[in-house]
Amino acid sequence: MIVLIASEKDIPNEIEILHQLFEEGLEYYHFRKPFKNCDEHIAYLNQVDKKYHGRIVTHYFHELINEFNLKGIHFQEQKRIDALENGSEYFIGLNMLGKTMSSSFHEPEELANCDVEFDYHLLSPVFSSISKKGYEGKGFDVNHIDKTIIGMGGINTDTIQKTIELGFQGVGVLGGVWNAENPIKSFKNIKRHYKECTTK
Repeated sequence: MIVLIASEKDIPNEIEILHQLFEEGLEYYHFRKPFKNCDEHIAYLNQVDKKYHGRIVTHYFHELINEFNLKGIHFQEQKRIDALENGSEYFIGLNMLGKTMSSSFHEPEELANCDVEFDYHLLSPVFSSISKKGYEGKGFDVNHIDKTIIGMGGINTDTIQKTIELGFQGVGVLGGVWNAENPIKSFKNIKRHYKECTTK
């Protein structure tokens, strides 16, 4: 699986590009906009064609899942610690039926020992980040962990094969798409390369 993380700050023609990415087969769009408030999240989602809402996972304002037919919710590391390690009270009032739940991790051991059942887990940085300077890759090998883990950090066509070899069941991309001169072309290349690497 390929997960695309949103650019933190809006880029020109972002919604138009996003629609094209969905048309090219993007299944998991992680809507991570830390600088937008709840109203701005709603305004953004209202610009996205409803037929694609089922491919969007929100990082913030999880209650939006009640208003929009989203794919699921994501917990960043601190949010997971604060909200989930105190039991299931967090989900009171959230309509999670048929929705995905995922979380971010930065250490394989922490991921392996987490008791909360997530549909998939984002682990970073596998390689040195494209979007965050100075974010050095750690080359995590997760072949021994029996969970669905998506590798993030420095993912591009050159690193996909190695990511699969390290035991990841998918890749998470951010800079590899949004920092590219042509995000659509870059996504198509990543998608094609990922398919080649996973169907050998």
